[in-house]
Amino acid sequence: MMNKIASLPPVSEMMRESGLEPKKQFGQNFLFDLNLTGRIARSVPNIEKTTVVEIGPGPGGLTRALLMAGAKKVIAIEKDKTTNDILSRIVDASDGRLEIIFGDALRVNLNDIKEYAICANLPYNVGTELLIQWLHKIASGEKIKSLTLMFQREVAQRIVAKVGNEQYGRLSVLANLIADTKILFDVPNTAFVPRPKVQSAVVQIIPNAKKIKAIKDIKSLEKLTAKLFGQRRKMIRGIIKTDWEKFGLTGTERAEEISPEVFLKISSIIDVNLL
Repeated sequence: MMNKIASLPPVSEMMRESGLEPKKQFGQNFLFDLNLTGRIARSVPNIEKTTVVEIGPGPGGLTRALLMAGAKKVIAIEKDKTTNDILSRIVDASDGRLEIIFGDALRVNLNDIKEYAICANLPYNVGTELLIQWLHKIASGEKIKSLTLMFQREVAQRIVAKVGNEQYGRLSVLANLIADTKILFDVPNTAFVPRPKVQSAVVQIIPNAKKIKAIKDIKSLEKLTAKLFGQRRKMIRGIIKTDWEKFGLTGTERAEEISPEVFLKISSIIDVNLL
């Protein structure tokens, strides 16, 4: 089974044969380094018993690594149909463990999958939007077991940042109220084709059932964080008029000084829709 995948030509060779090139409009930066793709794939918890959803497989470098790591099944969602020739060859070698869905990852419905993990080298242009969508799904009860994702390093730092850190923001609050987050390792820009200007990092996000249970309305929480971090230089009393003392605050704080837990408390009491 694994031998069929391992015997495929190198990704770069398959790209040359098919005439495939990275497309700027899809935010494509392909990862060819087998050591890195293997390391990312092996980072997916309990992969042998897990259906893994991959976003933007491109020519299938990470896809092949996920299959080689023993994924129970891989469902790869790709917007660029010109990758079909290459991905079809990987499907043929996968012994039924790989399914390709051509479509927009922001719109593909995965509700029919009982439980899955997500692993992806995310396109820079939609990575944050996808993450927020997945956090909404997790908070609403969708069974996403884990997310192992590559972002540009600045975004990765924002996801894991703690209160008081200069990178701390809306993404930090949402992610860390729903899950346990950590940066696994950095990935240099030299590993990609074409080479992006920024460095990247792989982040792991593991949903935390106890944290999720405390969230009553993820939409209100998101609106609150967007409002306060949208004017992060202002004191919170200048953005929202309320009795801040009931939250243990004076009103002179700025958004980056408020912990995720306090954001959650505020969103559960204040009607954000009236702000």
